[in-house]
Amino acid sequence: MQSSEIRSLFLRFFEERDHLRVASSSLIPPPQSGLLLTTAGMVPFIPFFLGRAEPPTPRAVSVQKAFRTTDIENVGHTARHLTFFEMLGNFSFGDYFKSEACAWAYELVTRGFGVEPDRLWVSVFETDDESIEIWANEVGIPRDRIVRRGWEDNYWWTHAAGPGGPSSEIFVDRGPKYGPDGGPAVDEERFLEIWNLVFMQHQVDAEGTVVADLPRKNIDTGASLERVAMVLQGVDSAFETDLLRPLVGAAEELAGRKYGEEERADVSLRILAEHGRATSMLIADGVQPSNEGRGYVLRRMLRRVVSHARRLGIERPVMEPLVEITVELLGDVYPELVENREYVLQVASSEEERFRGTLRQGMVLFEEAAGRAGGGSLSGEDAFRLHDTHGFPIELTLELAQEQELEVDLARFEELLSEQRRRAQDAAKRGLTGEGVLGEVASRVGRMQFVGYERLDADTRMAALVVGGAEVEVAPQGTNVSMLLPVTPFYAEGGGQVGDRGVIRTAGGVVRVTDTRPGPGGISVHFGTVDSGEIRTGEEAHAEVDAEAREATARSHTATHIVHWTVRNLLGEHARQAGSLVEPGRLRFDFSHHQAVPRDLLEEAEYVANRRLAEDAPVRAYETTLDYARSQGAIALFGEKYGDIVRVVEVGDYSTELCGGTHVPHTGRVAVVRILHESSIGSGMRRVEALVGPDALRHVNAEHRLLEDVAAALGVGDLESVPQRARHTVDRLKQLESELGKLRRVDQASAVEGLASSAAMIDGVALVVSSLPGLDATALRELAQAVRDRLEREGPGAVVLGSTDGGGAKIAAGVTGSLVQRGVTAPQLLDRAAKAIGGGAGGKPILAIAGGRDAGKLEEALGSIPAHLQELLAASGR
Repeated sequence: MQSSEIRSLFLRFFEERDHLRVASSSLIPPPQSGLLLTTAGMVPFIPFFLGRAEPPTPRAVSVQKAFRTTDIENVGHTARHLTFFEMLGNFSFGDYFKSEACAWAYELVTRGFGVEPDRLWVSVFETDDESIEIWANEVGIPRDRIVRRGWEDNYWWTHAAGPGGPSSEIFVDRGPKYGPDGGPAVDEERFLEIWNLVFMQHQVDAEGTVVADLPRKNIDTGASLERVAMVLQGVDSAFETDLLRPLVGAAEELAGRKYGEEERADVSLRILAEHGRATSMLIADGVQPSNEGRGYVLRRMLRRVVSHARRLGIERPVMEPLVEITVELLGDVYPELVENREYVLQVASSEEERFRGTLRQGMVLFEEAAGRAGGGSLSGEDAFRLHDTHGFPIELTLELAQEQELEVDLARFEELLSEQRRRAQDAAKRGLTGEGVLGEVASRVGRMQFVGYERLDADTRMAALVVGGAEVEVAPQGTNVSMLLPVTPFYAEGGGQVGDRGVIRTAGGVVRVTDTRPGPGGISVHFGTVDSGEIRTGEEAHAEVDAEAREATARSHTATHIVHWTVRNLLGEHARQAGSLVEPGRLRFDFSHHQAVPRDLLEEAEYVANRRLAEDAPVRAYETTLDYARSQGAIALFGEKYGDIVRVVEVGDYSTELCGGTHVPHTGRVAVVRILHESSIGSGMRRVEALVGPDALRHVNAEHRLLEDVAAALGVGDLESVPQRARHTVDRLKQLESELGKLRRVDQASAVEGLASSAAMIDGVALVVSSLPGLDATALRELAQAVRDRLEREGPGAVVLGSTDGGGAKIAAGVTGSLVQRGVTAPQLLDRAAKAIGGGAGGKPILAIAGGRDAGKLEEALGSIPAHLQELLAASGR
């Protein structure tokens, strides 16, 4: 049964049982979920499980895109571990429970998918007697194929604070070929889990500890499409199903290798296939490479692709063909892949190209680390630095170390990696604490009404106050407080637009609102300081938005839409908005583009944008269905979440975007846009920053004054002559610098001759040893190389130069080619001296460098060189 048939059969089966088919949500989950990525089919339904929102239907079914970062390191090494997968799921929100869920799952697996009943095993939570009776008495699973398992195996939650519950898993016996008998507790390669039925009835904290019962009992099931396909297609691994085999084939073609011939190569082929598909899906949903959060996950995976391509001997870029096949395989199911194909290709290819350059640079850093290892063991600190800072997968470091016959201190590496993970987990827990309190308060307060589109003030009340992560009744003067209001005119930060500020007045006090941000359950959280008196929960209040700041922000937001349209119009459809910052008088606009925008094109963009503003076109906002908005060509922002009803903002007859922000009624109200500059913010991503309205005019005046000051400094009366005079001045400066460089080269040549003339003869070899304080590593290496070249004219020779700098010591050594032929290399010559200063030597046979912390031992180290050279010459026997 092909994967497309499995999807269709699953959806149809539950639709026939009154489930509403729900489209997959993005891999970027809502902020209130506390999750980095969408890890399961239930994530979009968390508010329904927690009782914070009413579900539109009591039963639902979906095929959800899912992503789990915990398995990145396992990918390629097993048959079943994946990062991206498709989760088939059926859900009940307080409707049916265990009996129906178990019976329907068994019916679909046996009658629908055709799996023989005697191949099935099930597991249940260790104390769940009820489920055992349902499986045995109602469904008919033999009791000896029902196993009890503990918390780690059969209790499920998202690993963030939220809903959870005991679970029951369905396993298929794949036969003795895959492992020993005895059920899933013995071997999970033979007994493959294909479906997890979660009886969602608890609310848990971030550790998985039950803190309360949910308002109602729910069902959340998840069946991995890839695992079901493994069973139904009778293949050994997920990589041989129709979902991944074409991608493995593309990797085979790129590498000129055949899958199944060598396990080490197979691991790399599987990683290219899985990560190629997974990164394509992440980028299509708006994830961009970065050094934190989900962007780091993406960057890390793309780097693994490049590293494993290198291991396979692939010299050409690999992401383009992998993206193309992913679009071909999944484009019909997930149309965003087709819609964003060019964007995905650009981001993936740019990041790949960038890391190829980083890899080359990293190789230099690895060589330096290997030099410090001194022929022994690469430190865990160096391995971790290469992994964490420079993106080197540990397996690449191990491979390179093996080539140089070095060990790697893996124990220390793992210790540092664990410390980093622990810090990240602690930070996540700290971040979730306040969220948990707000979530509890929000569920009690209920839904909030936003009236800020229509007016800038509103009568409301203090529904709840939170201070220091705890709910309070009273907040006195000077207190920093978070406030929840049932009715608010304050716009909460979103879509790039900053949150409103202003004041809230009660009978007892005044609060200065400094920011407004979205909170859990669709609420807005107002952050501020009590300026006078005190405020109390339940008090009537009057909320007023800072009108001047809101107007300036609205000008900036409308200007952002016009800049977006202008950029796409001038650069092409691929130049899609990937992020923005909209604040009073200023905007920042990020978009996808593979190269810098030329200055003349940037000036043209500014001209076109201002010409559009001068048309004074109307700006219209309205709500409609998401499908209708898309049919009208409305552009959605990457990473934003949209419901069935969306807000559309039209500017004139040329710009149509999905947008929840605030805008001016006519473009003429924006007045003017002044583009400041354009820059790179990552591979394939550019950023434009601009000023708007009065702030733009103020900047133009400041630039004019600055030009006048430059003219005065250069002694030029005519502003138009400033560039010519400046160029003349710079050319004269370069000429003087060139003359200074010639003088320095004469000095170096003199130093080289002086050092060469000081050479002592050691068994027929000219040896120069000298201490030169204050030289950095680069200058020391260049001088050593120059002396080596000078000595080579006369015969075999060697030079060793040392220097102290910043409390440490550095030593550079060079040996002539004829000496290398006699078996004496620069790293060998430096070896003993490097250890004396507390370091190690590394480099090429003719030139090496060493560094150490013990500057006080430099003279002793240099003094050991003549005897050491004599020993090396004697040992070589030449």
